Amino acid sequence: MKIGILSAGGDCPGINATIRGVGKTAIVEYGMEVIGINNGYSGLINNDFVTLDEQSLSGILTLGGTILGTSREKPYKKSETDAVEDKPALMKKNIEALGLDCVVCIGGNGTQKTAALMAAQGINVIGIPKTIDNDVWGTDVTFGFDSALTIATEAIDRLHTTANSHKRVMVIEVMGHTAGWLSLYAGMASGGDVILIPEIEFDLEIVAATLLDRANKGKPYSIVVVAEGVKLPEETKKSPARYVAKKIQKITGLETRETILGYIQRGGSPTAFDRILATQFGGYAAKLISENKFGQMVAIQGGEITSLPIGEINGRLRLVDNMHPLVLQGRRMGVCFGDKIR
Repeated sequence: MKIGILSAGGDCPGINATIRGVGKTAIVEYGMEVIGINNGYSGLINNDFVTLDEQSLSGILTLGGTILGTSREKPYKKSETDAVEDKPALMKKNIEALGLDCVVCIGGNGTQKTAALMAAQGINVIGIPKTIDNDVWGTDVTFGFDSALTIATEAIDRLHTTANSHKRVMVIEVMGHTAGWLSLYAGMASGGDVILIPEIEFDLEIVAATLLDRANKGKPYSIVVVAEGVKLPEETKKSPARYVAKKIQKITGLETRETILGYIQRGGSPTAFDRILATQFGGYAAKLISENKFGQMVAIQGGEITSLPIGEINGRLRLVDNMHPLVLQGRRMGVCFGDKIR
């Protein structure tokens, strides 16, 4: 068999470990030929590829980013510039010309949506979920999340010391457009006093009252962790962290500063957990291909590596429930989520 591998969407730690897991298993265990498709779905459109052998897959386990490059190309999304070019038809033509029996698509929700559309078009695909947001439906966790969590937690740990030194409120913005997993876990792991996530509607007056109460009790500083995708009460061009920091200082009079962690959360070497998960995902993808089980997304459920039909993921997100055990435990310890529930 001959397979292609691509990585699409945002980069994150563990993609190379996944490419290695798919490729080495495919070559060593199943005797497959492996093609790397450059720059995500753009590579399928432009017929941009490279042959991957055991040697080219060695030494990449610990590397961040992706050796194949990535892009946010959405081939099934029409635009004015696509009037002449039929990208899906072109992708299918190039896949057939390369003689690929399957395309392994590594990426988050957008990538899996495109893979599902490819499957509906009659193309053999296997999806592997990756995102630091941990919001891909159907899997308990995605690789990339643990690495980003480790980075965010360490950053917030460091901000504790400067907050304490200057007796300030520190507002830290963590990635997460629609899901608050990273903010919730990093906030809890680093001892955050206030955690604001997209799934829980918050009131800045409640946040301010919590911070004033802490100050009145002689607690010299506070840590506020904010997801980048939180719903703000009014339109603003400011980042959520800057908006929240300005409002806190205005309401409370407490000196407040903001820090935006940004892309640093997506960079660097994957943690041991993500390397192992990525390797398992990759190996399982190769196994599915060897068994001609296409149109699947690899997942981990209840500690077991498994798969589910890729069409089931389309349009669904894995979000934080306000009754999640970690949210409930935070409330029991006095963590403020900005709502009236205690």
